[in-house]
Amino acid sequence: MEKHQKTGLILTGGGARAAYQAGVLHAILRILHDAGIKPGRTPFDIICGTSAGALNATALACRADNFASAVRGLLAVWENVATQAVYRADSLAVLRSGARWLSLLSFGALLRKWRAAPPDSLLDNTPLAGLLHRVLDLPRLDAALGDGALHALAITASSYTSGRHLTFYQSAARVESWTRHGRLALASQIGVEHLLASSAIPFIFPAVPLYLGGRREYCGDGAMRQQAPIAPAIHLGATRVLVVGAGRMSESAPEGEGHGGYPSMAQMAGHAMSSIFLDSLAADVERLQRINHTVARLAPEARAGSGLREVKLLVIAPSERLDTIAARHTASLPAPVRALLGALGALESRGAALASYLLFEASYTRELIRLGERDTLARRGDVLAFFAG
Repeated sequence: MEKHQKTGLILTGGGARAAYQAGVLHAILRILHDAGIKPGRTPFDIICGTSAGALNATALACRADNFASAVRGLLAVWENVATQAVYRADSLAVLRSGARWLSLLSFGALLRKWRAAPPDSLLDNTPLAGLLHRVLDLPRLDAALGDGALHALAITASSYTSGRHLTFYQSAARVESWTRHGRLALASQIGVEHLLASSAIPFIFPAVPLYLGGRREYCGDGAMRQQAPIAPAIHLGATRVLVVGAGRMSESAPEGEGHGGYPSMAQMAGHAMSSIFLDSLAADVERLQRINHTVARLAPEARAGSGLREVKLLVIAPSERLDTIAARHTASLPAPVRALLGALGALESRGAALASYLLFEASYTRELIRLGERDTLARRGDVLAFFAG
């Protein structure tokens, strides 16, 4: 591989769906090993993550000096995850947050008259901060960047305060910040607070305050207003990009469910989340493919003056609907959470998309890991071609 070439990895969002990414990465490790390629360091120079994908991205980046160890660490987390490690699932916590949300929706004017404090979110994800502190070794990130095992890590969030989409990136080499319409990139020392902000699913988890230029901005999930999910890797110098999705690129209705009654709240919430987490990625992949096609048809002189460059692209996304898989595992959720989601309609098959983002239970995540492995091994040739050279 030529020295100036850089390989980027994009890990998208999706709550518990991000377990699929651990399976994809495990299969990539196996494919490379079987081909006689034994990467000590990560094969990715630039790692970018959004929402739950930001947590996976940072875990990989912190152990960029040992790709096999990093992947094993991710597998250990996702194969043994429990809801209580991500958000409070006890009856008292659910009553404090979820039930108050439902009450606010039903009796909002009355609650405001009583001046009752509105809940910050549907669920309390305080345990997630503790999990991140236990799992991540952020000083290793500085070491990985310093010794050249990694070129850059980028994490995205969205500011409720300013309306901007934010990319926080950390790199040992100097990289100029960039600004686009509604988007801002900032060189930062990435910490747990950035990850909590990036993974704060709107309405589900509370917004996180981040200080930007001395100003406090409340931020939430990085998938919101993310017009170009692949762009950070390209800005940071990637010449080829592997994108790992957390949902099918085309989420058509399952057979037999094209016609139904009035949608439940969970069905509408799941539809909204699919719009946030999936649609922008699909559009950006199509955009990059068109640019690659255009660049390939340009004469060398025209290509040099166009400011465009071809970026090798590989996309791996689930071959099965993750909400269908989630519907088989909702019984593994703690009883208070089941009661809350049941009130929203998320335990019905048509509302299972919402549950698929919140089902941080090993029975579900292990099935997603196995799916990620199967999908990737089925594309062994594409994976080897992507890394060829």
